[in-house]
Amino acid sequence: MTGHAVVIAGAGPTGMMLAGELALAGIDVAIAERRVSQDLVGSRARGLHSRTIEVLDQRGIADRFLSQGTVAQVAGFSGIRLDISDFPTRHPYGLALLQDRFEEILAGWVSELGVPVYRGREVTGFAQDGTGIDVELSNGQPLRADYLAGCDGGRSLIRKAAGIDFPGWDPSVSSMIAEVEMGEEPAFGIRKDENGTQALASLDDGKRVGVVVSERYAGQTGEPTLGDLSRALIAVWGTDYGVHNPTWISRFTDMTRQAASYRKGRVLLAGDAAHVHYPVGGQGLNIGVQDAVNLGWKLAQVVKQISPDSLLDTYHAERHPVAARVLRTNMAQIPLTRSDARIDALRDTMTELLSMDEPRKRFAAMMSGLDIHYDLGEGHPLLGRRMPDLDLVTAGGPLRVFTLLHDARTVLLNLGEPGGLDITPWADRVRLIDAKYAGTWELPVLGAVPAPAAVLIRPDGYVAWAGDQADPGLPDALTTWC
Repeated sequence: MTGHAVVIAGAGPTGMMLAGELALAGIDVAIAERRVSQDLVGSRARGLHSRTIEVLDQRGIADRFLSQGTVAQVAGFSGIRLDISDFPTRHPYGLALLQDRFEEILAGWVSELGVPVYRGREVTGFAQDGTGIDVELSNGQPLRADYLAGCDGGRSLIRKAAGIDFPGWDPSVSSMIAEVEMGEEPAFGIRKDENGTQALASLDDGKRVGVVVSERYAGQTGEPTLGDLSRALIAVWGTDYGVHNPTWISRFTDMTRQAASYRKGRVLLAGDAAHVHYPVGGQGLNIGVQDAVNLGWKLAQVVKQISPDSLLDTYHAERHPVAARVLRTNMAQIPLTRSDARIDALRDTMTELLSMDEPRKRFAAMMSGLDIHYDLGEGHPLLGRRMPDLDLVTAGGPLRVFTLLHDARTVLLNLGEPGGLDITPWADRVRLIDAKYAGTWELPVLGAVPAPAAVLIRPDGYVAWAGDQADPGLPDALTTWC
């Protein structure tokens, strides 16, 4: 039987990011993926938010994506644009980049890290015991692992087989998205009506048309057909423009659900396997990638027996509220995808509200992921928040904070007197850096915060402790997280 420390079901963005995180920590990880190649049919997600770009920057790979996409202001609330160009981040923007290209670039990084991918094989079952988990693949191949991560999408077999509840709300609207050819010149553009947002756009090759069209009834099941698409086009535009030769057609709804638990024993869920929602706001891929970065280093420490198994419980405790908030905000946006006199009045009101500076900053920080705050207790305003990417001065020269996180290790940044912090019991797993920083410490929404004398930065870039050299809380934080 082939063995790995961790088996990941699914080579989408979440699964690959998790694999990369584990590989950086020296964990034997493998991915089982039903697709025979990384090729993705259809566009799916279309971009990255600021915090996701920061996460990639923390690993030293952001430039790979920035060079292939288009920097843009992508944050918005149901189409109401939210400018973050004045935010205190090195990346005060989003990135327009189709998911297939994102996956291709991420797959290249994962390959460089030596992660094996079992292609054309999906997980069909598993059985866990006190020492590990037996995983069955669709070709009959058995795998033995310490842990299994379900990154296998909204219909996750892993979640269902683990018996994890998936409560939420059933769909009330249904839409199709497609890439097709048309025999007639369509009415390109975006329109809203009482059923939702409709769009026709010319694709790069000049031959195909991208379609988003709502259906006039809910409760559809099964894969959508060309006939379904034709009927929906006629209902909106009065014609189907001679639609033919679809490259792909997909159906999406506003079904909103979240796993009751992100963990059951040796099974963990991340990405769409843990939460699904309507695609307005473009947050799905982004929170999945950030799930992976939160989970990866914790799972690595447990596998290495550096940390107790209970560290994995903090994954659910931290990430479940983040997704719950995204789902709630997502549902609030759905009515604004439609248009009638009352909804138009609501949209005008929200547009006016979000043009004001304070509401804009609050909503933009939320939509871009820059305001995430893990509840790590009382303390410095930085505690539980993303560490700013400061330009430090060190004995070895200038250094960015994010550069210190490239190898996904915990960092203790000492900005006081050199040699004033003793981390001997943790020296093999914590990197101690003496540095100076003279600028203002600033966070999105909160603004300027007091400059701490020292900061403990987790591998995911969030602050686990901030204080001075005399603070008795540092040993407790090192014990908890390291």
